[in-house]
Amino acid sequence: PGSAARPFFGVVPALVDNLGNIIEGEAEGNLVILDSWPGQARTLFGDHDRFVDTYFKTFRGMYFTGDGARRDADGYYWITGRVDDVLNVSGHRMGTAEIESAMVAHPKVAEAAVVGVPHDIKGQGIYVYVTLKNGEEPNEQLRLELKNWVRKEIGPIASPDVIQWAPGLPKTRSGKIMRRILRKIATAEYDGLGDISTLADPSVVQHLIDTHKTMNVA
Repeated sequence: PGSAARPFFGVVPALVDNLGNIIEGEAEGNLVILDSWPGQARTLFGDHDRFVDTYFKTFRGMYFTGDGARRDADGYYWITGRVDDVLNVSGHRMGTAEIESAMVAHPKVAEAAVVGVPHDIKGQGIYVYVTLKNGEEPNEQLRLELKNWVRKEIGPIASPDVIQWAPGLPKTRSGKIMRRILRKIATAEYDGLGDISTLADPSVVQHLIDTHKTMNVA
């Protein structure tokens, strides 16, 4: 691993906190770009709204890269990872992969995907989609068992706030889980999912939406 060094001519990066406030000097935060630069994409073909939502909605007036980064005393930038893959729960940073690994270690779980959702007290809550192994039936007792399992494997701070049963997860044909879609469903933003026709199994999305609507969550 190494530094991405200093910005190239015409590129004006900055680090901001989760409220969009610019952080000066040696620091760590969300990596944004403050102005346009040579070669910048201006839209997504056939889906401009998604382009705006993805890159400009999180921090108004700034291009959000989706990465976390730190800037050292010499002004060099170091990429710390995708912000989507890191949760900030009550000031504790943890990777979604860590929670997912703990969840799939349970003998009844085939697959799991974790996303962060807004939480009034903790900042971010932990929302987990779980696909059970063939022959296993979802129920409230198992849901509680899985929450306790994660508490034991990682600690109380990692205990899921919500577990939603999923017959399958929205994936591209190459097998990549579309967390953007999962995050939208978890926050009931059903109309902002974008084009799902490229998914390996688009029908999974509607099933997840229908299930979410029956749950007592946002």
